[in-house]
Parts: sequence; C-alpha cells; structure tokens
Amino acid sequence: MAEISKRKRIWGWWFFDWASQPYHTLLVTFVFGPYFAGVAAEYYLNAGLGSDAADARAQTVWANCMTIVGLIIAFGAPLMGAMADVSGRRIPWIFGFSIMYAVGSAALWYTLPDGSNMWLMLSAFGLGFVGAEYALIFANSQLPDLGDDSEVGEISGSGFAFGYFGGLISLAIMLALFVEQGNGKTLIGMDPVFGLDAAAREGTRFVGPFTAVWFILFMIPYFLWVRDETDVEKKGSVKEALQLLVKSVSNLRNRVSLASYLGSSMFYRDALNGLYTFGGVYARLVLEWDLIKIGVFGIVSVLAAAAFAWLGGKLDKKYGPKPVILVAIWVLIFVCITVVMMDRTQIYGIALPEGSGLPDLVFFGCGVLIGGMGGILQSASRSLMVRHTDPVAPVESFGLYGLSGRATAFAAPLLIGIATTLTGSARLGVSPIVLLFILGLFLMRWVKPEGDQSR
Repeated sequence: MAEISKRKRIWGWWFFDWASQPYHTLLVTFVFGPYFAGVAAEYYLNAGLGSDAADARAQTVWANCMTIVGLIIAFGAPLMGAMADVSGRRIPWIFGFSIMYAVGSAALWYTLPDGSNMWLMLSAFGLGFVGAEYALIFANSQLPDLGDDSEVGEISGSGFAFGYFGGLISLAIMLALFVEQGNGKTLIGMDPVFGLDAAAREGTRFVGPFTAVWFILFMIPYFLWVRDETDVEKKGSVKEALQLLVKSVSNLRNRVSLASYLGSSMFYRDALNGLYTFGGVYARLVLEWDLIKIGVFGIVSVLAAAAFAWLGGKLDKKYGPKPVILVAIWVLIFVCITVVMMDRTQIYGIALPEGSGLPDLVFFGCGVLIGGMGGILQSASRSLMVRHTDPVAPVESFGLYGLSGRATAFAAPLLIGIATTLTGSARLGVSPIVLLFILGLFLMRWVKPEGDQSR
C-alpha cells in the first residue's frame, strides 16, 4: 500500500470535523433541538399547562435527556480510551461509533409534530450523540501524530475552522431546501424539496437523515487517508484497560498541572456545551423565534466560529493556548450574564417598548461571540491537552480529557433543569452556566502554559 503523505493525513483528520460537526450544528443547537423544544412545549400546552409552565417543562425534558447522555459518556469514555491504548487500535472504534452516529441521527425523521413519540426520539438522539462524542475522543487522540508541539495548535484550529465551515454549509442547505416557515415555504421561498409535506413538518424532520448522509459521505476521506500509527497486531484485554485507567487516574496526584487542567476543562467545556445545547432552545422559548430565524442566527454563529477558530489557531501558535483560553472564558461569562438578564420586554432591568427588536439584535451579537469564542476555546483546549499528553499512551490521555469534558456533562443540563423548575422560567434556568465558567477559570491558575508531558 502506498504511503500516505503527512498533508493527506492532516486533511483526512480535518474531514472528521467536517463530517461530524452537523450533529452539533443541526441537531443539538439550531434545528432539531429548537424543533423538539417547540414540539414538547406544544404537547404540554395541549395537556393543560400554561404557556410559561409548558416552556419550562419542555426545557426540563431536554435538560434531562442531555443529563442522561452526559452520564453515559462520562462513565464510558476513559475506559474505552484505555482499551484502545492496550489494543493499539483507534480506527475500528471510530468506525463502530460512526454507525451509532448515523443510525441515531437518521431515526430522528420519525419525531412526530404532536410529541406523541418524543421519548423514543430522545432515545434515538442520545444514541447518535453518544456515538458522536465517543468517536471524537478517538479522533482527538490522533492529533499528536500529525505534528509536533509547535504545529498542533494551528492544525487543531484549522480543523475546527474546517469543521465549522462544514456545519455552516449543511445549515444553509437545510434552511434553503428543507426547513419550512409558518407559510410552508423554505428560507428562499420554495416548497421543501423531494415533495416533503410541510404541514407534517417533514422538511424540518429531514434534518435527521440529512445529518446521517452528510456524515457517511464525508467520512470517506477520513477512512482513506488516516491510519492507526501503532501496532495493529497488539492485543489487549478489559483487565489491562482497567489497570491502565486506574494507573492513569492515580498518576494525576503527581501531575498538578494536568489535574488542574482536566478539572478546569471539566467545568468550562461543560458550560460551553450548555450554551450550545440550550442556545437554540432559549431563542425558541424565551425570544419566541421560529426555526428560520434560529437557523439564520446559527449561520452567523457558525461562520463566526469558523473564522475565530482559524484565528485562534494563529494566536495559539504565537502566544500558546492558555492565554487564548482565559480570554475566551471571560468573554463567554459576559455573554451568559447578558443572556440571563434579558427577554422580550427588558435588558438588564431596562424596560423596552413593546415590539422592540433590540433583544433580537443583542442575541445575534451574543451568537457571534458564543460561536467565535466557543470555536477558539475548543481549538485551544485540544492544543493544551496535547502539551499534557503522554506520547506513549495518547488515547489514554485523551480518554481522561474526554472524561474531564464529560465527567460533569450531566451537570449543566441538570443544573439548568433544576433552575428552570425552581424559577419556572426558561430564561433564568440557564444562569448556572455562569458558575461553571467561573469554576473553570479559577482552576486554570495552576495550569502550566507549556504543559506537562511527564509520567
């Protein structure tokens, strides 16, 4: 077999981000999530709840789903990362989780507008999301193989930018050709293509199969150009994986910088995921946006994420990842406070005239910052993890990184669900995100900018 060039391997690795990003862009944040929130709110409204109570119940249901998914990912990620290290294989794991991704997302086609099967559809969503997150852990662990410490920051940033651009294109296609407005037409004024029934919301529901097909198609370059670097004949057992995992966690007590970084990223990445997960839901329930407006908001946000991720890679190369992360967290804290302190009638307690468009403009600005700073934060975080990664067991290290990113993945949705229930407000319900960002910022004090790769 002909040797694959370094340039092709990098491009193949980038295509993983391109292929997988629509699960987050289309399903979690900008199309399926808000669609589901609307379906659930309408279901509870028809069940006799008031408007605010129905919105709060819908957000709580979505939060509970993300809590359960987060727990599954948290408990499984480090063990499978260790198992991949002792077996020396990553590609087969990614292939297996890709199947979960495709099956789970395709099944969302059956999400009925009356909400009668919403629990079954949440199960399908969870299956695909678990597959997406597990596959990402193994793909991230391949980053150290693509370049040295001076290169990985830029490679990571460019990968995220490429992925966000893929998310942008997929979202634009969905809005232009499939997602129906109140009049049954898409954003460009046509009926949903393929004869999809706008009255049955088939154009919007097609987001599931579309995401699955997109992923299958664009994973082809990845599987063609990316190979396992380790000995594929190496064998391992679950016992060896558990021993490696226990040793890895035990060694954290001797690595203050790594332990602090994992703790910090555990909180701030959970907060960021909370923003992504509930951003579109907030727009639907609090600002009363339709899916088209949420989709346009998504295009602006994803475009900002792509541009800022690329810029973040450049800043990472020049200044290192830690200062880039700190600036991004501070900006996101400001954004969260702004979001919590506004609705259709006021901003920071200042009353607005009826019908004011200012909340829409402010939230669009927040979308630019969420997308932009989120792109920078994810890229720089992946780069800083490489500086703390043991070259002998990169998947083990990224398994811990996956654990830190998902160990409290249930916390943001759980806290949002509790806050929403206690306040009876979908707006105030997102306030716990601010606390998670502050905790992450505090723990960054003990993280070495140059990292720590010692065992």
